[in-house]
Amino acid sequence: MFFTVFKRLQYWLLAGFVVAFAFALAVLLRSFIRENTVWAPVRGGTYIEGSVGGLQPLNPWFTVTNDVNRDIGSLVFSGLLKYNPETKKIEDDLAEMTVSGDGGIYTLKLKENLFWHDTTDADPHPVTAQDALFTFETIQHPDFPNTLLRQNFLGIKIDALDGRTVRFKLDEPYHFFASNLTIGLLPERSFESIPVSKIDQALDFGFAPVGAGPYAFKSLVQTELSTEVTLERFERSLPPDYKLDRIVFRIFPDFTTLLSDIRNMDGVRLVPRNESGEPIIPRRFRAAYYSLPQYVALFFNLESDFLKDQKLRLGLQLGTDKQAIADALHEKLIVDTPLLEIDTSDWRYQFAPAAAQGAFYESNWHLPEKIRLQRLLEMREANDVGPLHIDPIVLLDTGAVLAVTGLLRDAGSGALLNGTRVERHPTETGAWIAALSTYGGTGSLRIGDNIVRLTRRDGSIVDSFYVWRTADARSYKRAAEEQRLLELFIHTRDGAQGEERVTVRELFLDKGMLRRRLSTDPTDIRMNDGGERLSLRLLTSPTPPAYADIARMIQTQWADLGVHVGVDIAENREVFEEKLINRDYDVLLFGQSLLDNLDSYPYWHSSGMQKSPSEKSHLRIDAYNLSQYSSLRADALLETIRTTHDDAERMSSLNELRAVLRDDVPAVFLYSPLYAFAYHQDLKGIEPGAFSLHSDRFLTLQNWYMKEERVFQPNRSWWSFFGWVLRFEMETKPLAVSAVSLDRSL
Repeated sequence: MFFTVFKRLQYWLLAGFVVAFAFALAVLLRSFIRENTVWAPVRGGTYIEGSVGGLQPLNPWFTVTNDVNRDIGSLVFSGLLKYNPETKKIEDDLAEMTVSGDGGIYTLKLKENLFWHDTTDADPHPVTAQDALFTFETIQHPDFPNTLLRQNFLGIKIDALDGRTVRFKLDEPYHFFASNLTIGLLPERSFESIPVSKIDQALDFGFAPVGAGPYAFKSLVQTELSTEVTLERFERSLPPDYKLDRIVFRIFPDFTTLLSDIRNMDGVRLVPRNESGEPIIPRRFRAAYYSLPQYVALFFNLESDFLKDQKLRLGLQLGTDKQAIADALHEKLIVDTPLLEIDTSDWRYQFAPAAAQGAFYESNWHLPEKIRLQRLLEMREANDVGPLHIDPIVLLDTGAVLAVTGLLRDAGSGALLNGTRVERHPTETGAWIAALSTYGGTGSLRIGDNIVRLTRRDGSIVDSFYVWRTADARSYKRAAEEQRLLELFIHTRDGAQGEERVTVRELFLDKGMLRRRLSTDPTDIRMNDGGERLSLRLLTSPTPPAYADIARMIQTQWADLGVHVGVDIAENREVFEEKLINRDYDVLLFGQSLLDNLDSYPYWHSSGMQKSPSEKSHLRIDAYNLSQYSSLRADALLETIRTTHDDAERMSSLNELRAVLRDDVPAVFLYSPLYAFAYHQDLKGIEPGAFSLHSDRFLTLQNWYMKEERVFQPNRSWWSFFGWVLRFEMETKPLAVSAVSLDRSL
């Protein structure tokens, strides 16, 4: 019996020891793992992104105007080179690039073990120099459907030096040429027997594309809500390593439909904003904000008669409140130059209505009250000189006469006053008198402005005097008030002291006469010396809707300057493009994109002007100089910026170009749009960089992940556990001794 109890006790002691040991080991292992491992992303997961738009055939030659296609194509296709949004530079992708010393020859050598997505063990399909040659020679072909893309490769000689090397020879050095080599390569054998003129109709390829990018096309499915394109990670030797197994693009007709299925998505591209300007971010989603090298500007058509005046353009710029526009649109990035900069130090870029008035004055565009005041001053100055002294305004009904007197020594005998012979004054010695009639006929005083002229017998003019006549008492009262304000203005201008003062800005032209301006009085339209009113037509696109809001704000802001703006919002994109190509506007509200190279040459070099030929068929769709701006100095600088390989010379030319454009004012640059991309909180690794296109967010896709696990830190493994336990024991012993000592002291 005793041995039986003893054995049971041994059993329970052993079991307790095992449990305690297991517990202690578990605690130690947990501590060891926490101290020696870190969470790291691992492969796995499917990323589903929703977008609004329409799907077109997937071909990198024809994705310029379709952002949805560009997103998908950026993963399916890879180019010889790629843009790195983290370094803001063009870097190697499928090939390694070398450039000749003069910048005229670009040599690209394909990396090893590159294959197209349709490769199999039985039929390997490597990427070759011939594929690169096919891609770019097709673009150069006269029948190639995308003429805008073809412009980038005009005059360039392309050769395949061997199976992996292709060379581009430029007519002249072009520093930004590398950007053209980021377009996705296409496999030659997928387009066999397809004429170049119909290559955009290759729908079999377009809806089942083959590329050499990090993800391969898997399927295209049309559902009740959306069009769904699925891509799968393509195993290739080319770094970097992508974590996500699949990328699914779901394309919806509108954002409302997209939101109805938001639970099944991990990301939303181009999130719209609500009425408060805040992005509509679904619950459990986060927003990644980014901007592109774009600007929205007011382009002045310098072929418009009025806008040829640089002072007028400067006045319009000074009178444009960019901050008010940005605040109304909830935009953050105001820009002052086409190089996407803001210059708070230069007065030319400040909102300064007073300075704008000065610029208009120097341009000879004046408000009507200014013109009226100037005329009154001129008449008063003329009336102050000479022997004639008459009331400048008179109230005379028809049939009444105006008696005018003067000295005979000034006029002489036989003098005439408006053709009426003067008589000796019956009561004043040495004086004359004449009665001016109000009936019709020679020399009579008409209603309105009159010139009373005193002439000698030989016809020579002694003096002239301006007289305004009315037969209406109310009109006379208004004219008398105008004369009073005229005298008050002269005293104010001359610095005379007095309680009552008046300036030009406090005057208003009402029914042809000046009075004091009321708070309810509008600003009238400016006029030039030829009597023309300053009226401009502002054209803008029907999309995005914000352009219509900006146009109306510009209309209001410039109305306060005395400029009439007629807003022309095109009915649809086709109508807008026709007016754009024909330069059918005075001012154009539109946006331009500089892409990754920030090359301003197409937009501001005179070669980009529309030549306005007699035949519409000769109009150029690639005439991007929307202001019709021409400057020999700007042209020379833009050419230097494009061709030089000297960074110091380029920076110097850029600085000088800023100054030239600042002085010439070919446009008013407003802001750079801010965009938002929404992603689920479970998706990690999203870090927006300096994107040049919306699709550039996928250039950092290698950092995205949905799954993670603990991995050992460098130089650590399970074998490190025993050494860690010994160190752990040594570190904890002093603590135990201290605890015992403390207990004994108590």
